[in-house]
Amino acid sequence: MAGKVALLLWGAQTTQLLVVPPWRPALLWERVTLICQGLGTAGATTWYKDGQRWWQQGRDHLIVTEGGTYTCDRPGTGHSPTVTVLHGWLVLQVPARTLLEGDTVTLRCRSWQNKPLTDVYFYHDGKKLEGLHDGTELSLSPLQLHHSGRYHCTGWVASQRRDSETVTVTVHRVLLSGVSLSAQPPGGQVALGDSLVLSCMVATGTGALSFSWYREGSGAPLGISPRLELHHIGDNDSGQYRCRVSDGDSMAESDPMNVTVLVPVANATITPGPLSHQVHAGDNVTLHCSVQVGSAPVTFTWLHNGQEVAQGPLLELRDIDVGHSGTYQCMATNQLGQDRHRVFRALSPEVALEVTPGSPWVTVAAGAGGALLFLLLLVGVIVAWHQWHRVDTRKHQERAPQDPLALSVEDPQATYMELQRQPWEPSDIYDNLHQKL
Repeated sequence: MAGKVALLLWGAQTTQLLVVPPWRPALLWERVTLICQGLGTAGATTWYKDGQRWWQQGRDHLIVTEGGTYTCDRPGTGHSPTVTVLHGWLVLQVPARTLLEGDTVTLRCRSWQNKPLTDVYFYHDGKKLEGLHDGTELSLSPLQLHHSGRYHCTGWVASQRRDSETVTVTVHRVLLSGVSLSAQPPGGQVALGDSLVLSCMVATGTGALSFSWYREGSGAPLGISPRLELHHIGDNDSGQYRCRVSDGDSMAESDPMNVTVLVPVANATITPGPLSHQVHAGDNVTLHCSVQVGSAPVTFTWLHNGQEVAQGPLLELRDIDVGHSGTYQCMATNQLGQDRHRVFRALSPEVALEVTPGSPWVTVAAGAGGALLFLLLLVGVIVAWHQWHRVDTRKHQERAPQDPLALSVEDPQATYMELQRQPWEPSDIYDNLHQKL
């Protein structure tokens, strides 16, 4: 809600009324919320509608359900400026903030619940403005004193030409000077969860002064005192802060101050990942560590099996061997706060690295060579056994006595050769057989 509220600062009022969305007059169908800011407790807030007490519920927030003019009261500081909530066919809206010389300001002509709106014209003090608007918006930038006055718009809505109510634009001259900011801790850098105090100072100015604080881009006042205290600051509190000062007749604005909320490191990761596989001896491996969030400067420490081995976001392992196997982890660290007394660490998930000796090609070649050698040895053994068996058989035959009959039965070819060399007579064969028998 703080990013959508705006301050209506008129004169030197100390009780202020904020409106969400930050436009005046407000539109009832946009679910308008009013916020009362002032001294004292929120429980003492009293609300008024059209000059009559609306209710006193002890709340400083009010959700508007009826059109009308609203104010609030805080004890000791009086009534706030008024906020008008309209429920009409056509409404001209002005930013709900104090308008200074040099500001960028746009007026917009709105139809009821954003119904189709055509043929829009703008008027300043009854005079039609030509060529200064773009559709339903009128730009008055940079804002000058002569832009002050009464404005309204006309246009066609629901097949009829409608006229908006008149709104008053007041441009304030910048006469105050020397508005400056200071911060504690100095420099505007604060760690997440710490506190920051901004102070607004005026070198030249008379009379009672009123203050309002803004964060750039939010369009919302954050406080109405010379000091702005931010407790338990969050990461969305970073930005440019400035204060505006009024003495009732003039306004001045400080230069912006950059506030940086330093965020602890978190969600450390290692890439490439997930890494849980084998690599081979002689390979090169590079690991990179990063954090998802964390304000600089961030330091990185590499752990191998729980022991510190390197510093920096990159870990380069060259010509690795089996000794590089194990688990690797990255630790990210940053130190926050003015005196850097708060130290934050984030550990990445562990990654496993297993180094196998040799390359896969060498392993395959060695396996094929071993199988071939085994086959060769086996063939050699078989051949040698056959050679030995043949030699042994031959020697046995040479030592054994020859039996002609056995030879003729066992080796007909040898018997045949013997018959060829020494032909026998049939009678001899018969006599030999007869003697055997």
